[in-house]
Amino acid sequence: MCRLKILFVPHPVAQVNTPWGDDVIAAVGERHDLRIFDRDGAAAPQFEGIEVIVDLGGNMNVELIDAAAAAGVKFVQAQTNGLDHVPVDRILASGMILAHCPGELSSVALAESAMMFILILAHVYNDAQEKFEAGECFFPIGMELDGRSLGIVGLGASGRQLAHRARAFGMRILAIDIRPIEEDVLAKLQPEFIGDAADLDQVVADCDFLSLHLPLTASTRHTLDARRIGLMKPTACVINVARGALVDEQALHQALLEQRIGGAGLDAFADEPPDPSRPVYQLPNVYVTPHIAGSTDGTSRKRAAFAADNLDRYARNEEIVARVM
Repeated sequence: MCRLKILFVPHPVAQVNTPWGDDVIAAVGERHDLRIFDRDGAAAPQFEGIEVIVDLGGNMNVELIDAAAAAGVKFVQAQTNGLDHVPVDRILASGMILAHCPGELSSVALAESAMMFILILAHVYNDAQEKFEAGECFFPIGMELDGRSLGIVGLGASGRQLAHRARAFGMRILAIDIRPIEEDVLAKLQPEFIGDAADLDQVVADCDFLSLHLPLTASTRHTLDARRIGLMKPTACVINVARGALVDEQALHQALLEQRIGGAGLDAFADEPPDPSRPVYQLPNVYVTPHIAGSTDGTSRKRAAFAADNLDRYARNEEIVARVM
């Protein structure tokens, strides 16, 4: 296997590069000739002689993409799953190959975060903390998850991991996916219901918790819109650890402020970072984290190892995994 000349483009926010960048450098650096892009230096000369770029978080802008293409770079490995912030068309139009990180690499972390939101919503954590600080005991009364219904919109990697965990708590799984689900997966997860897009309204109306696990595309934007929010039970809760714009945030916030739904656990937002002073984020039944659901040491190591393996595949002239077409 030949050693590739690789340029690693770190995240523009320096703190993000630990451990994400450190893991990439450790996984790739010994196998190939690795340089690190300097954002303070001139861009074009840094791409000269480079065959492959590893882009942390998909943060290459159009100027860098054009400079890379002009220098003859052949392959961009984006260290991200979602492509909504990656100039895909520009990269592909330049003739460069593009690959991203498949969802399975962050699926455990996302599922754990979604399950965390479900648990703290069920056991009214904020209210319980207030009672503790006030010197009160025995209240509030929580909700047992056993027998409660969980609607999972998108039964891909993270949706399946969440279903696996939720079943351990005795929850009933109502799932939506546009693709046929393999029989062995259905046998393992045993969803009470599996449907397609035409069944989404019914699942939204029936579930006690609704968790979104979709990529953000033109067709999935505002999947949970004002009309569908209006179908939800007044006690039902929304979980979003995927992409903020899957939800009509204005409609969701209004429903929460007017107490028309039971609560929300939110890790992704349409505009990031969100304004923490917004009244909806002060509600005791709204739990927020700053887009960290997929950010674990495990996800970082798995993505770095995936990039290294994909680069080795390219060096051996083998088929690249998770190629974007």
